[in-house]
Amino acid sequence: MQEGTEKIKEIIEDDVWGTIKKFLDLGYHFGEGEKSIHITVGLLLLLTVAFLLTSTILQAIRRFFTRKMEVDDKLKFISIFKFIKYLVYVVVILFTMSAAGIDITILITASAALFVGLGLALQEIFQDIIGGIFIIVDKSLRVGDIIEIDDKVGKVFEIKLRTTRAITRDDKVIIIPNHKFISDIVYNYTQNHKTTRELVRIGVAYGSDVDLVTKILFDVVKSQRSILKSPKPFVIFEDFGDSALVFAVNFYISDSFTDPKIKSEIRYKIDAEFRKHNISIPFPQRDVHLYQQAPFQHSNVLNTDSNEKA
Repeated sequence: MQEGTEKIKEIIEDDVWGTIKKFLDLGYHFGEGEKSIHITVGLLLLLTVAFLLTSTILQAIRRFFTRKMEVDDKLKFISIFKFIKYLVYVVVILFTMSAAGIDITILITASAALFVGLGLALQEIFQDIIGGIFIIVDKSLRVGDIIEIDDKVGKVFEIKLRTTRAITRDDKVIIIPNHKFISDIVYNYTQNHKTTRELVRIGVAYGSDVDLVTKILFDVVKSQRSILKSPKPFVIFEDFGDSALVFAVNFYISDSFTDPKIKSEIRYKIDAEFRKHNISIPFPQRDVHLYQQAPFQHSNVLNTDSNEKA
């Protein structure tokens, strides 16, 4: 019995385990001694198991934190979590290779120049990612906000980790790198509330009845359905211009994204009312004064030339 047990033990150690070990040691071997690198089947299997285990743990963590979040906050958290997941995968790979007996300092040293080059090339991408994280964490920008950046107005419909997408007033999609929201000045029309104050500026000819002009402007904006009744619109006599008396009618709207259309309708009605009441909108005018010099004496010049020739 004892001899049979020893034989079975030898068979398991030499044949079965030895075959498995040989299979796991199959692969590519670079270098010798302490600086050698071995990429084997065992290492690949270990990395696969580590990836699967890490992925399972990360999914459990994500579900734990997002189970009570709203849809928008959940999407933002997932965007940040993807970036964290990639960093965790890199750390897991390095630790797994170190545990397998590979000196990772050799890999880090050998790839230092590559990392420096990649860092310089991807510098702006990292800025975008950091900007995206700040936007998502401090909630300085939300889906549905109306923003103005680089003289373009758009309504945000998607916030990602690297870019933010908005649709402009002419139905074109503008893709904005997230670092723009950190380094540039951005106007957010709806950060505090959805109501915004807009104005239409117009000039009338000198000598016009300013009280009548004020009444017409006020009545026009009051008749517009898209203009809020409260706060009330108001008219300002802004200035005595070079060619006109300058007025501005101010009003409040709840959808500043469509304000060009609203302003256009107001201008149409103002023009119609001004024509009805004989109020003219002047074009720029300049007074030109001509000072006439004494007439040029051609006859004297001709006589002088003829005398010299004679």
